[in-house]
Amino acid sequence: MSMQPFIAISPHERDLGGFSVRRLLPSAARRTVGPFVFFDHMGPADFAPGHGIDVRPHPHIGLATVTYLFEGAIQHRDSLGTVQTITAGDVNWMTAGRGIVHSERSPADLRQSGYRMEGLQTWVALPRDQERCEPAFVHHPAATLPVIEMPGITMRLIAGSAFGQTSPVAVASSMFYIAVEMEAGASFVLPDEYEERAVYVLSGDININTGRLGAASMAVLNAAEPVTLSAHAPTRLMLLGGAPLDGERFLWWNFVASDRAAIDEASERWQAGGFDPVPGETEFIPLPDRPKAPEPFS
Repeated sequence: MSMQPFIAISPHERDLGGFSVRRLLPSAARRTVGPFVFFDHMGPADFAPGHGIDVRPHPHIGLATVTYLFEGAIQHRDSLGTVQTITAGDVNWMTAGRGIVHSERSPADLRQSGYRMEGLQTWVALPRDQERCEPAFVHHPAATLPVIEMPGITMRLIAGSAFGQTSPVAVASSMFYIAVEMEAGASFVLPDEYEERAVYVLSGDININTGRLGAASMAVLNAAEPVTLSAHAPTRLMLLGGAPLDGERFLWWNFVASDRAAIDEASERWQAGGFDPVPGETEFIPLPDRPKAPEPFS
């Protein structure tokens, strides 16, 4: 076995007024893992009464956004007319395709009472032949997701297929995305059925073969071998990956595309008010300054 079974990634952390966000993908060490092109860990954050999250309407193209919470709730609204509150363990899967606009805000009841929130926001690049598909949104309650149990380990299969199970969340490419809770001393083998795989530790401390990985760190695994994950303490982690992207992608602001011109077009369309609005919303996030062309990555 390799003595260095993974590449370690440390997060770029931002404080959004008492609300911490740790970004793992894209990073200088690794831009993508399977179809995953963006990975943010939000919180944990404690909101006092009267406070909460207010992400104003903004556009996406060429990707699917995947929201998964451990605590709290977020109310999603989009330009399809969807109004959906997501709570811990549920999955919101929004396919942007040729273009969608959405907002994410704290539900009114939680904003009034105050609450604690923690979750993950990831983006999955769509295959090249589906980048301009019709936008769509689906919500899957926690109870509909497969649970995989091993001694001292509970896994919830968010999307894709793994360990002989398949999530009901429809995906556009070969992938897996799993939330894992491990007791101290528990271990399991992650097979090499997917070419690209990563592990993100939210809390706790694990060994990946002989290499140690602590909280708020991601390990991108070598593709050649199964690996054993062992928990030193009660640990919560995510498993993710899949087949490599089918070619390079450009990422700028909230847009992902295999063609730089598509990002130019989406930017101009947003600037001109050409995206469908979110019913009931009057605010929006303006197009930011764009000092240079988007860089490709694959």
